[in-house]
Amino acid sequence: MSARKLAAGLGACAALLAATAGCGGSAPSGAAGAAAGRDSGPVRIGALHPVSGANAVDGQQMRRGAQMAVDAINAAGGITSLGGRKVKLETGDTQGKAEVGQSEAQRLISEGAVGLVGTYQSAVSTNVSVVAERNRVPFVMDVTASDAIFSHGYRYSFRVQPGSAAIADAAARYLKEVSEKAGRPVRKVAFLHEQTDFGSGAAEAFAKAAKRLGIQVGPNISYDAVTASDLTAQITQVKASGADVLAVAGYYRDGLLAAKAINAVKPNLNAVWGVSDGAFDQPKFVSDVGALGERYFSTNYHYDAKNPATVKLRAEYQKRYGAPMRTGAVLAYDAVQVIAQGVERAASTDPEKVRAAIAGSQVQPLTVGTGPIAFAPNGDDKNALPVLMQVQNGQIKQVYPQDKAESQPNYSVTWRP
Repeated sequence: MSARKLAAGLGACAALLAATAGCGGSAPSGAAGAAAGRDSGPVRIGALHPVSGANAVDGQQMRRGAQMAVDAINAAGGITSLGGRKVKLETGDTQGKAEVGQSEAQRLISEGAVGLVGTYQSAVSTNVSVVAERNRVPFVMDVTASDAIFSHGYRYSFRVQPGSAAIADAAARYLKEVSEKAGRPVRKVAFLHEQTDFGSGAAEAFAKAAKRLGIQVGPNISYDAVTASDLTAQITQVKASGADVLAVAGYYRDGLLAAKAINAVKPNLNAVWGVSDGAFDQPKFVSDVGALGERYFSTNYHYDAKNPATVKLRAEYQKRYGAPMRTGAVLAYDAVQVIAQGVERAASTDPEKVRAAIAGSQVQPLTVGTGPIAFAPNGDDKNALPVLMQVQNGQIKQVYPQDKAESQPNYSVTWRP
């Protein structure tokens, strides 16, 4: 993130803190009512996702994943340290809008949520993190790529996925290693990204990592994911640049647009390389674009396809909802488990005690990692690991690093649409 954007973000956060009660330290006026709501009845966990709007499919998936975690906790006896109290998921629809996410977060906290999970979009999580900090309620982010939130010194923000810089660094490193092993070392990367902090942050972090590895990056091409209806002009720029790899960071709908534009323009590429992209590692992407997406790569967080517990959970999701369980839903499941185990360890619904328990907890994830979910001082999961995936014969496969691979990366033949 640029200094200008970071300064603007800090100013916005300060303004939001002031708007929610002044940057002092007293608890909000609704705190007493919220505390009363936590003392009896089910343990409430708030889930904030976009279940309407452009990202509603992902939001609905994540809400379902969170509910499945609650169901599993209750089936196992609830919170045993609190006498078996059951857990209840309280939900809010962010509509994909930062200001709506902010107000919904405050509502859920006021109604007694002991913690929050969400939100799928970095811009929304930015506002929710401020609300959580102001109310001293833990906020465990399931899908939020932006690293800026974790640069403010917040104590109540946590994240179970790897951040933008970690994914971008891995994407550059994996690209260099995979292309060299294939005998086609990457020469020049064009980067296509949506224009908010998520996409811009991914592009900037990738460019820095690539520079350290001696990889040329350019042009850097942005677009508005909300209003874009065609990306042909942007892909034409990529073709004219002579880049041999196209890196992409966007959401699902614009990922489809990119695939269609690539097929129409036919740039001379060795690989299409997703960086935190919301489309290329989704089973629905394969069914929606068919052969157009064959051999697309994606460096991202991902459910652990080699973990039997993850396989079982995804089979149950398929049985319940008739659709493949996406990684976002698995991360939402993990995030709810983090809060529930924090309550269990704290033997309390006091959010500050729960926060302390979460900070020192270790939770076994269902996503790819190098160990249990365990948080660094800034709230990041220090064991989260980006993995490289590829569409191979109509299926999403983990292909790198080697110890996480289901099959080998196919970079050996010049890629053509």
